[in-house]
Amino acid sequence: MGVCEIPARTIAGPGPHLRPGPWWGTALGAAAQPVLLALIASTVGLGAAGWAVGCAYALALWALLARALRRDGAVSMRPADRVTLARAVLVGGVAALVADAASGRPADPWPAAVLASVALAMDGVDGPVARRTGTASRLGARFDMEVDAFLILVLSVHAAFLLGLWTLAIGGARYAFGAAARFAPWLGAGLPPSTARKAVAAVQAVALIAVVSGLLPPFAAAAAAAGALALLAWSFGRDVLWLWRARRAGADGCRGDGRGTSAAPWAATEAGPGANGG
Repeated sequence: MGVCEIPARTIAGPGPHLRPGPWWGTALGAAAQPVLLALIASTVGLGAAGWAVGCAYALALWALLARALRRDGAVSMRPADRVTLARAVLVGGVAALVADAASGRPADPWPAAVLASVALAMDGVDGPVARRTGTASRLGARFDMEVDAFLILVLSVHAAFLLGLWTLAIGGARYAFGAAARFAPWLGAGLPPSTARKAVAAVQAVALIAVVSGLLPPFAAAAAAAGALALLAWSFGRDVLWLWRARRAGADGCRGDGRGTSAAPWAATEAGPGANGG
């Protein structure tokens, strides 16, 4: 068995037959990662650092997603989840290329930009597939959000080598917010759906892809990243203010009738400003 090969697992069903469980679909998806890495290696080249990061990413993707599906009670992956999994594999390719560049290996910037662009374009596919097939789920939405967030994080790491460490704030903001919510649980309350929040997330990805593509002159690249960061700060600030006001309103409701009220009746829609990139 190769270093990147992911073993498939079946779950025993009634009778003598075996039926595939959540591990099966995720294993097939994770097994696609080394195939993509091999394709990258045969076309533009991939060093040891890229292979190591790509293989580690494949293993983590397989294990974490299978665990989430099992907790969700899903027998198999839903159609939209498969689309998101394909996006996740592309993001793994981007991560491998960024790791290769970080190790000092000379590389063209366009392969990472192309893979990231395709992954971003496919972000508009999984939602319609979920609605068309009637298989929309909270897990699917969370999976989609995590893939988006990790893509932006990886691109911000790449941009840091070009513009400076300050660009890490773009990719790290969502994770920093999640850490803060552990100490201030009110930050983890739900938020109403927001077109502006999704647009800001898209702007972050597009701006970072433009930066890492090498098509922009240094001043324009810095301006694009700075603009994306400013929009992100505005989006997070707006959502934090909303959550603070909702918390105060909830506290006032508890004092008013002793029963308490829901600060956000749509709390299950989006989990904090980190959803969809802030």
